[in-house]
Amino acid sequence: MSVGPAQKRFDRNACYARRCRRGLVIFLLPLLFPGASWSQAAQLSDARLMAEALPQAPAPQQSAAGVTGPGTVGGTVMDPSGAIVVGAVVTLTPADGPTLSTVSATGGAFHFIDVPAGRYQLTVSWPGFATQTSTVTVQAGEHTETPAIKLVMTAANSNVEVTLSTREIADFQIKEQEKQRILGFLPNFYISYAPHPVPLSTKQKFELALKTNLDPVTFVVTGIIAGVEQAENGFAGYGQGAQGYAKRYGANYTDGFTSTIIGGAILPSLLKQDPRYFYKGTGTVKARALYAIANAVVCKGDNGKWQFDYSAIGGALASGGISNLYYPKGNRGAGLVFENAAIGIGSTAIANLFQEFLVKKLTPHIPKYGTPTTVPDTPAITPPPTP
Repeated sequence: MSVGPAQKRFDRNACYARRCRRGLVIFLLPLLFPGASWSQAAQLSDARLMAEALPQAPAPQQSAAGVTGPGTVGGTVMDPSGAIVVGAVVTLTPADGPTLSTVSATGGAFHFIDVPAGRYQLTVSWPGFATQTSTVTVQAGEHTETPAIKLVMTAANSNVEVTLSTREIADFQIKEQEKQRILGFLPNFYISYAPHPVPLSTKQKFELALKTNLDPVTFVVTGIIAGVEQAENGFAGYGQGAQGYAKRYGANYTDGFTSTIIGGAILPSLLKQDPRYFYKGTGTVKARALYAIANAVVCKGDNGKWQFDYSAIGGALASGGISNLYYPKGNRGAGLVFENAAIGIGSTAIANLFQEFLVKKLTPHIPKYGTPTTVPDTPAITPPPTP
């Protein structure tokens, strides 16, 4: 039976669409999960199934009767010289109800969410300074920005300088990062919007990696990817049925777990490198784009200098090597490991572009840090220290 021109055009269009969907999976995985493996991403041929299976963020509810619901309160804490204060204890005390507490984060900013409407007593305290108290009125569904709060040093401590340790400041910054979820539910913990980020300790690097690996959404997305592979008969050596799905699920989760632990915790601790992407947010579009692409192969060292990203690239290669222990025979080999690592570098560059220009707009509850610190347009690479 002959095939007409219309049918041939349809076949070509269908083939092109399948290639486009495959490319979508390859760059979406590093955008959503920095520790995700590239082995399974490179072999998926129908990303549309994954996109349709992902849960959709609920549309915000609007009240026909007007603005309702809780409000938010924010502000900035400074010392007498106008320098920002990090770690000041800020409390909101209502006339009747529980007291809300937080601390000023990087940039001296503090932020309360889900604050019921009403009048509150705002109290700011910091060792060596007099406690500042003011009254704040919160309107339903609105944000209340307090005037900048300047602390006054007490006479008894006029010559005392109090500072937080690097570990304490990093703890505050990590807590802010762990609130970052694209569309409100997809974890986005490995990007820092802080204008003055501090390096992470070894313990903090492992905590961040485990937080990503053990997040409930990670398990859900892993199940979706395994289902797409099963439908496509990817990794055919695993077979079909419940047993085949279980093998695909285990392989996908192990890929992501080993890549994140090795490339996001073990190697960064040994080589003293930071596994996070630092949002630039300033400069021309070209400068920001080049910065994002460069960060696919460079990273910041714990000494604040740019270095070749041995950690992420080494983690991807190590994870790929480990996957040869449990992948089907037809999907093993050093060639595939290096091929997938190269694909991973390109996908990371694309993911970084999305982080720099789009993801922030899709991420609620990003803390207000003020004007970001200028980041060098072209990072200078220095060798990592000897472990």
